[in-house]
Amino acid sequence: MTTRPAPAWHTIVHRGRAGTGDRAVAVEVRLSSRRRTCSAAHWDGDQIVVVLPERLPVSGRGAVVEELVERLLTRRPSAVRSDAELAERASRLADRYVDGVRAESVRWATNQRRRWGSCSPSSRDIRISDRLRQVPDWVLDAVLVHELAHLLVARHGPSFRAIVERYPRLAEADTFLAGYSLGLGLASSHPAALADQ
Repeated sequence: MTTRPAPAWHTIVHRGRAGTGDRAVAVEVRLSSRRRTCSAAHWDGDQIVVVLPERLPVSGRGAVVEELVERLLTRRPSAVRSDAELAERASRLADRYVDGVRAESVRWATNQRRRWGSCSPSSRDIRISDRLRQVPDWVLDAVLVHELAHLLVARHGPSFRAIVERYPRLAEADTFLAGYSLGLGLASSHPAALADQ
C-alpha cells in the first residue's frame, strides 16, 4: 500500500489583519510546494488561511492574498457578532415580527449543545447557541423570532405558531437547521430545528 506524503506547507510567520468594518480578522499565509498555479483561502476558526503556490513571485503575493481574503469576507455569513449586536438584531426583529416585545437580555451561549436557543419568560432572558454564529443571517433571524415569540406565548401552541410564522423564511430556516444538525452530529435532536424543548 502506498501512502501519500503529507502536504508540504511553509507557514509565513507574519499574520496580517483584514479589516471587516469594526472588527479585524487574522490572516495566515502558507506556501505550498505542491500547488503549481492555484491559490486558495479558507476559514480556520476565526482566522483566514491563504494557501499560495511557492512559485508565486513575492511581488504578486500581496494582491492575491488581498483578493482571496476580500472574497471570503463578503461571502461568509456573519462570522463574528457580539452580544450587543445580537441584542440589537433581536430588537429589530421584534419590532417587525413580534409586536415590539423586548427581552431583558439576548446573549450568545457556549453551553447550548442540544438546542439552538432558549428563552426564560420569567426573567425575559434569551440565549442563542454560539454554533449559530456561522449560519446565514436569515437562519439566525428565524431562531431569534422563535425565542422572542416565547416572551408572548410560553408554549408551542397555535397562538405561538401564528406569531412565529410571521417570519417569511421560517420553513427554509427549519430545513437548513435540520441539515446543519446532521452535519454537527446532532441527528438525535428534535427534527424541527427551531424547537427549544
